[in-house]
Amino acid sequence: MRVGIGYDVHKLEPEVPLIIGGIEIPHSKGAIGYSDGDVLIHAMCDALLGAANLRDIGFHFPDTDPDNKGIDSKILLRRVMEMITEKGYTIGNVDSTICLQQPRMFPHIADMKETLAEAMGIDKEQISIKATTTEKLGFVGLEEGISAYAVALIEKKE
Repeated sequence: MRVGIGYDVHKLEPEVPLIIGGIEIPHSKGAIGYSDGDVLIHAMCDALLGAANLRDIGFHFPDTDPDNKGIDSKILLRRVMEMITEKGYTIGNVDSTICLQQPRMFPHIADMKETLAEAMGIDKEQISIKATTTEKLGFVGLEEGISAYAVALIEKKE
């Protein structure tokens, strides 16, 4: 068994779609990124890549590659799954936390889990998504940005 941790952060701007966990969430601000700015998927990718000792998302999908401009992060997640599968690993579980002052994430978590499970080819029970505010402190609390953490447990296939 191996464990990896991932972290990602993006700036929030008005009139940009807010994509988290592979779904669009109605809000007045969205995350700016070279791809679609999906902070949760990016953190999960880094956790999975780290667990498999495959470096990080920026190494595999650099923001200098025009093919990655505006890309749907679910595509990146599928590619990460292919990489860890090629190394002989399966996912035990992924645990994550979204840090965002507004909007509330609770109504969207079930859809995120369903979407992510499909993209990863695993059961939704293997994915945990939690959300928290920062009590109006820091860039998250001031609604200037969003961050996410993820931890992944992977196991070598026999």
